[in-house]
Amino acid sequence: MEKEIPFKEEYEKLKILVSQGQFELIFSEEEKAGDIRLVYLMNDAVESFLVFCKARMTGSYEPDFQGELQAELNKDGSQYVLVVRQGKSVCTIFFQELVLETHLFNYGNTGHFWVEGYEYLRQLEYRLAILWDKREYLGEDFCTEEERQISYLAEFPPLNFCCYPAVSEKYLVPSCGWWQVSEEALNFMDQLLEEAGDKSLRVWLRLYSRFPSKWIAKHIAWMLHRVSYGKVTDLIDRKLAQAASVYPDRDFGKGESAKGDFRQQEAERIQNLQKRAMARKKELELKGFQVRMLKEEPFLYVKDSVEYQIHLMVWKRKGGNRIVEVETIGKE
Repeated sequence: MEKEIPFKEEYEKLKILVSQGQFELIFSEEEKAGDIRLVYLMNDAVESFLVFCKARMTGSYEPDFQGELQAELNKDGSQYVLVVRQGKSVCTIFFQELVLETHLFNYGNTGHFWVEGYEYLRQLEYRLAILWDKREYLGEDFCTEEERQISYLAEFPPLNFCCYPAVSEKYLVPSCGWWQVSEEALNFMDQLLEEAGDKSLRVWLRLYSRFPSKWIAKHIAWMLHRVSYGKVTDLIDRKLAQAASVYPDRDFGKGESAKGDFRQQEAERIQNLQKRAMARKKELELKGFQVRMLKEEPFLYVKDSVEYQIHLMVWKRKGGNRIVEVETIGKE
């Protein structure tokens, strides 16, 4: 059967979702007649769906189901038939074609503050992780050359979830093996250190390349939050923001978020938050502080409970450590 289908790549993506127990269908009043969307990859960088074209569904679909899924694809004349079993419930989707719908966004100024301590490094870890997901789940064709290089830092334990996880352990999904460093990550980090002119950290990186131990990884992670190595993390932040800037920002005047009460009232609220944040940022910078402005926003093409707000990271020094205090604008 699989050899005969014209949408082989999309079907492989569907099988990935099923193997992970993920099957979230999206039904929209504005959806093209007969199309049913299945969430594929959703994060601050990507909103992506598998679209069952000219489709209809029968049976019982359980949107809140959690557990093992079973799916079987067959062909019936000119249409395809996908049977999905969610425990005791069974739903069947009849469709003509399966296509990938993808929307890419600027994620370079995104911030989520779920874990305390060295938040600026955890924000780097988060953005590197969602970039890695984009490369792995969509493919390198959906990344620029700069993004492909930067994404390998998600495989660098001193900076990834091993040392600076952006989420709590309960929600952590490792992008690679614990304490495993890739050759690509080492090579790109070496380029960054050369550009930053950091000879001391480069010595440790070369030692780490020869002996990729957990202890050395932790020592490099310690160095990354020291004041004397701030230029390295700032360089990574700038390069990541620059690479992401080629994509558009979310426009909340369209999509699911533009429906109902959102429209004018929410658009005005966002503009007000942005003005307040810029004014506060300028005030802090006039006092000599280094400030980074990050935004937290809902998805555009599906309904989301996240409320738009802005975070200001204000750099400070505590002993020889580089820390930040976070001010949130928009949080009631």
